[in-house]
Amino acid sequence: MQNHISLIGVPTDIGAGSRGASMGPEALRVAGIAAVLESHGLQVSDKGNLIGPANPWLPPVDGYRHLAEVVAWNQTLHEAVLAELSQGQLPIVLGGDHCLGVGSISAVSRHCRENGKKLRVLWLDAHADFNTASLTPSGNIHGMPVAALCGRGPAALTSIGGHTPAIDSAVVRQIGIRSVDAGEKRLVHEAGLEVFDMRYIDEMGMRHTMETALAGLDDNTHLHVSFDVDFLDPEIAPGVGTTVPGGPTYREAQLCMEMIADTGLLASLDVMELNPALDVRNRTAQVAVDLIESLFGKSTLMRKTTPRA
Repeated sequence: MQNHISLIGVPTDIGAGSRGASMGPEALRVAGIAAVLESHGLQVSDKGNLIGPANPWLPPVDGYRHLAEVVAWNQTLHEAVLAELSQGQLPIVLGGDHCLGVGSISAVSRHCRENGKKLRVLWLDAHADFNTASLTPSGNIHGMPVAALCGRGPAALTSIGGHTPAIDSAVVRQIGIRSVDAGEKRLVHEAGLEVFDMRYIDEMGMRHTMETALAGLDDNTHLHVSFDVDFLDPEIAPGVGTTVPGGPTYREAQLCMEMIADTGLLASLDVMELNPALDVRNRTAQVAVDLIESLFGKSTLMRKTTPRA
């Protein structure tokens, strides 16, 4: 795993249905994300916040809210992530709402194409985010990033990075899903997304879920994690705009992160949808930083392990 980390703040809630995710980057900084990562011997460079259009808070036009502004933010983020990857850094995107996954992941995919790397995307979320304008009356684009990345949506969004689709749906593993619209479910099946929903986790356990989601990785794989904080059960993470009961517990989430860390392949990370306006004393940001620390090596493991052959 790369030990040079770049933090990229993206203070916008342009794609969301409620205001407040624009304050997410600062809440993560207040929760000590840089110091926590540095405590594991990582070199952390905080690149500050990107700048983009203000949120006009307007109704949707032709089925999309704030499309021009969403495209502008994602294009800026695409360029920022690509620049860090090209310099051998591991970018951590501090969101911001999850529409930003388009800019971040399109940059990662472009980097992989240009460098002959395989890509695996772990999408940790309560929602599949595979909506289109025809399926959602809200037009909120934070419910559409996976669809856009897979080529479904307006050309201005699907063509960011110059390659449509930005990714093949086969590279995605969605984990923790528990809120999917009926029409969205049909599109997910059509696209062939591999989804480990909460029933799967309940029946099979988080260990088996992660073993399956991480199967087939090798040293030439770029592992990207897109972590929507609403992945977590709202009992432990209330500070999100779209809470859905019945998410992973604290220990399940820790195991998920520790097993990702065990691969040694994490190469980029999004942390999305943290909304301090809905939080309690920055508790959700602290939980998020705690889990991010596990992604980078913190472990509760006490038993001795046998090295792999």
